[in-house]
Amino acid sequence: MSTLICGSLAFDTITTFDGRFAEHILPDKVHILNISFLVPTMRREFGGCAGNIAYSLALLGGEPLILGALGADGQSYLDRLDALHIPRTHVGQLADSFTAQAHIITDRDNNQITSFHPGAMGRAHELPVPLDAGVDLAIVAPDGRSAMIDHAAQLARADIPFIFDPGQGMPLFDGADLREFIVKATWVTVNDYEAELLVERTGWSLDHIATLVRGVVVTRGEQGCRVWSGGDPAVDIPGVPAYTVCDPTGCGDAFRAGLLYGLSRGWSLADSARLGNVLGAEKIAVHGPQNHHLTLNDALARIKSVYGLVPQSA
Repeated sequence: MSTLICGSLAFDTITTFDGRFAEHILPDKVHILNISFLVPTMRREFGGCAGNIAYSLALLGGEPLILGALGADGQSYLDRLDALHIPRTHVGQLADSFTAQAHIITDRDNNQITSFHPGAMGRAHELPVPLDAGVDLAIVAPDGRSAMIDHAAQLARADIPFIFDPGQGMPLFDGADLREFIVKATWVTVNDYEAELLVERTGWSLDHIATLVRGVVVTRGEQGCRVWSGGDPAVDIPGVPAYTVCDPTGCGDAFRAGLLYGLSRGWSLADSARLGNVLGAEKIAVHGPQNHHLTLNDALARIKSVYGLVPQSA
């Protein structure tokens, strides 16, 4: 059975600023902000939430099925999916649009400033959820506004369990939109900053949200994550130490791939999150969102060495 990944496909232009944003952005002058950063290094990478999640899920031996849109310039991405043996049956290509483009600046503290051109992603809603593709699990990751709304509704109607992951798409939705997503979803995952926005916009606490879904996961960078599952109180799961820290781009997507793999194999949400922590630590040690390499056996060994356990159904 396949795991459907609804989300963006993009080209990432990643640059590095050898300083700290906080030293150059004056809080009392943000109303007249006019600033530039010298970025001596630049790389162009394959990215987008759906592409990144699918890449890591395929490393583990999962069966990712991408639902997303590319533009006229997207042939190289299609060729990459073919090389990775990731099906592109439900990847649309629009001749009158560019592929989505992210331009990312990372500072010395791994803070990031990103600009994003949605391009073909803005018409991803034209691609319906494939109900005949043997999908038994899904994620609604950042994508065009209409696509996220439509795909969540289609999955809910089909009784396909899915993770709601608003991510960078959070600004597209008001409180009513987010509440609607939550009541349709099976799990919710956000980072700690997004969690604060989610609480503020919905008016719901994370404890309350956890009563409406099977589980909630809040990622906390190197500190790991906090998990609410099955009506139990929140549990903190420590992070996995990274071998080195190179680039945070795509770490959240790698985490979500681990989460999806575990859930697809019937693991507990906590064990799935532990696998996610391993994937995030592996990703941050390399540049770019799709250049890390890890087998499932490697990941299980790392879980055992860090947490002293192996997921029961592994």
